[in-house]
Order: sequence, then structure tokens, then C-alpha cells
Amino acid sequence: MMRAWILPMLLLACGSLVATPSALRGSVGTAVVSLLLFALLAALNSPLVFPRSIDAAEALRRSAADGRPVVYWRAGCRYCLRLRFRLGRGARRLHWVDIWHDPAGAAAVRAANDGDETVPTVVVAGRPYVNPDPAWLRGQLPPST
Repeated sequence: MMRAWILPMLLLACGSLVATPSALRGSVGTAVVSLLLFALLAALNSPLVFPRSIDAAEALRRSAADGRPVVYWRAGCRYCLRLRFRLGRGARRLHWVDIWHDPAGAAAVRAANDGDETVPTVVVAGRPYVNPDPAWLRGQLPPST
């Protein structure tokens, strides 16, 4: 799980390094803006942006019961982030599996992608799709109740 937080922590550290000289020169406004920019980048690359992840076995069990697609993702992946934001509130209607947190999820992604951990990999009705168009994926969601 710690691996998912490396990039956000590095971004915060870099933001501190960039903001410190500005603050020491007396340009507090520039320092605050720099630090906020890096904090935003850290937040966007953290697991906090995504719906709560579950393990792969639970996701597949739930998907079989409710027909919702399963999204395999990892923190720091810009394509996963793009998919998450383009889905909007509909992202909560999917089952999300963080492959850095769940080894079984990583194995499922490798099995679907000839040994590569290419994400986002979305499983719809048992068939994997790599980096699908968000509009197409929204169409695959069962009607909300």
C-alpha cells in the first residue's frame, strides 16, 4: 500500500523545496501558490481521488451479482485518473480494484494483458478492455436504481 503514496509524497516534498526559497526571500504569496499547486498535484495522484477499492475476488463476486464492470487501476496512472474524472459520479457505480494493493488484482491484469500490468483494465461481462473510452464505459453501466 505504501507504493501508492510514493509519488504524492515526492510531489509534496518537491513543493516544499520549491516554496522554501520564495518564502525565505519574503515572497510568501509565491511560496503559498507553489505549495498549493504541488499539493493539488499530489492529491490528484493519490488513491484519495478514486472510490474505495476492494479486492479482486470481492469485485468479481459483486460484479457477477449486480452486473457492474470491474476497473483495475493504480495510483499515479494518468489514464486511470482520466477515466475516473470523465466518468464523474458514475465512477461510484463501478467496482474499483487497486492493483498495487491487491496482488490478485495485479495477477488478473497481467493475465488479461499478456503479462503487462496495463491499467486501467476494465472487465465487463467477463471480457477485459484496456483503457476504454469513458463514454463507452458509461453505456455499459446497469441502470441506476
